[in-house]
Amino acid sequence: MTLKKKLVVSTLAVSMAAVAVAGLPLSSKGLAAQFGIVGTASAATSVDFASLKERATKLYSTLTDADKQTLRDFRTELQGLSREQLEKDFAPVLAQLELSDGQKSTLFDFYLEVVSSIYTPDLSAVTDILKSPNYEAYQALLKEIGKQAGVTDLSVEEVYSFIFGSNGVEQKLINLLKGKSETDLIDLIAHPNSELANKVKGIVLDSTIGSANYSLRASLAELKITKDMISATKNNVESTLKNEKAAALVLAKAYYNAYLKTSTPTTDPTTPGSGSGSGSITTPPVLTVDQKLAAAATYDVSKLVQVVDGKATVKLVDTDTINALANLAAAAKAAGKEGTALTLTLNLGTITAPTVEVPLSKAIVEAAKTNGIANIAVTFNGVTVTIPVSQFSTAIALTVTTAKPEVVTSVTKLKLASDVYEFGLSVDGVATSTFKQPITIKLPLKNTDGLDKELLSVAKLVYGSLQFQGGVLDGEFIVEPRDTFSSYAVLENKVNFTDIASVQAWAGKQIQVVAAKGAIEGVGEGKFAPKSNVTRAEFAKMLIRALNLENNSAVQSFNDVSSSAWYAPYVAVAAEKGIITGRSADKFDPNATITRAEMATMISRAVKSIHPAATTNVTAISQFSDAAKISASLRDGVAFAADHNLVIGNAGKFNPNDTATRAEAAVIIYRTINFK
Repeated sequence: MTLKKKLVVSTLAVSMAAVAVAGLPLSSKGLAAQFGIVGTASAATSVDFASLKERATKLYSTLTDADKQTLRDFRTELQGLSREQLEKDFAPVLAQLELSDGQKSTLFDFYLEVVSSIYTPDLSAVTDILKSPNYEAYQALLKEIGKQAGVTDLSVEEVYSFIFGSNGVEQKLINLLKGKSETDLIDLIAHPNSELANKVKGIVLDSTIGSANYSLRASLAELKITKDMISATKNNVESTLKNEKAAALVLAKAYYNAYLKTSTPTTDPTTPGSGSGSGSITTPPVLTVDQKLAAAATYDVSKLVQVVDGKATVKLVDTDTINALANLAAAAKAAGKEGTALTLTLNLGTITAPTVEVPLSKAIVEAAKTNGIANIAVTFNGVTVTIPVSQFSTAIALTVTTAKPEVVTSVTKLKLASDVYEFGLSVDGVATSTFKQPITIKLPLKNTDGLDKELLSVAKLVYGSLQFQGGVLDGEFIVEPRDTFSSYAVLENKVNFTDIASVQAWAGKQIQVVAAKGAIEGVGEGKFAPKSNVTRAEFAKMLIRALNLENNSAVQSFNDVSSSAWYAPYVAVAAEKGIITGRSADKFDPNATITRAEMATMISRAVKSIHPAATTNVTAISQFSDAAKISASLRDGVAFAADHNLVIGNAGKFNPNDTATRAEAAVIIYRTINFK
């Protein structure tokens, strides 16, 4: 890593590690969401700061004067820390970084200002930071470092987006902490090494940092900052700040009282003038339309679970479930989100039985479609299964069995990183294992210490052997859409090749990760053939497997693609989605090689099929001195790929008509997997 690049990572790592040491996220909104207050998350650039200020004011209004004083005492103590004390407390982490004294001072100012503002009983941290007299200095420092290192859009807002952007920490923690009791929240603060606290840390560490596309965990690893160093830093700060834990507990209580505690109208007989029972009324806080939508999206059915002979079955009441679907549709309409892909999640809670069955009647399936609900999801024990209902017109039943680890460990020596699950679906009482629309499974990870998370892949057990399907990491979970059901587990899939030394510097890790996901394979005998050309059929498979676009119902009509060919299902999907076009209406030419420009265009089409809102800066190709050589029909695709750093040039050139190699294909597939 270059010094400039390392400085970028250092800046972000210190900022985030410092706030993590304080035990709190960067904003009151972020903390609110962690504690179960469901709102609309967005990138920092679209945050409604006035709304956040009102939210913070409302939050702190629940505190007693004594509680507010506790926060002020901690704030005073924090702001009283000297530069020398901060240097001493953060020494374990700072020793690994290459920062000038001025850069350290800027980071400490940023840390003190952000954390201090959390403990101000009136304003949110986000509101404060934008009004800070040092804001431009923070912004300029991050922007300049990012510019020098080639990392676009690095800014203070990007750091906030890390916490509560559309794919930030905030959204990932909502599901983890939603519904926790006051005792659970206090225990989270009091016991930083508890199972729940470790899950929170895992989500924070594995979230990516904006356009830099580094996870915090990866950044710290690159800098050789270990858990012990972070722990030592945390202990140093806690020993210095005597009021930190008391202040954190006050905030936990505030969030619980303001947003989490179930409030029902009650009469206080001790109120003066209450007479014969009349008195003050406690009413629930008023929810925004977005909060109402989020609340309507989850239907608690835990009390409807019945366990018989090791099998937990959800006994849904049709009328109640249909009402829940209608309520979600109404909430979406009120929030102006009618017509979006809505999902009603059935929350089963914690299930101790090894097998779970969730029957959905024909009436429920039809009601979902009538109300415009795209999916019905089932969640329990951290597992979530999301079912697109439009493909069904009769009753269905989902079955999930947690199997013994030996089901998988008996056929492989690879390290298991989840439980083993057997998924089943019946349609009108008949078992089916393939679907027209993929069903998405979200599996909780376990025992991942010491594992390379980039190499984790969902594996399908087929006749005693494993087929690796890939999957996208989401904090302490992995998400994978499946068009077939079977037994699945998550494993660390280390694939080693003996012939990639010549490309190791720029493609070694990428080849290993893409191979781990099952998107690319070797050529036999432990070899990868990195400099060999890529055929159209090979690249079709790489793309479809990497982006989880498999669909057994897709069909193709090319005369030169046999239905029994290994690449036929991938060509069918790629053609159906317009990712790859034929040479003519009836000819695909599967064994022909592809050029770099063709590869970039195929990648761009694939990404756009998943992210239709992604835009193209057509001037992006002007960075290449040989842009004029790019075919007119491929210019937009290359521009999109270049604009989003999916492809880069070499010495200022793109070489659009050069034949693409397997190593180049692996690199561009890797970047596509990590597209944000």
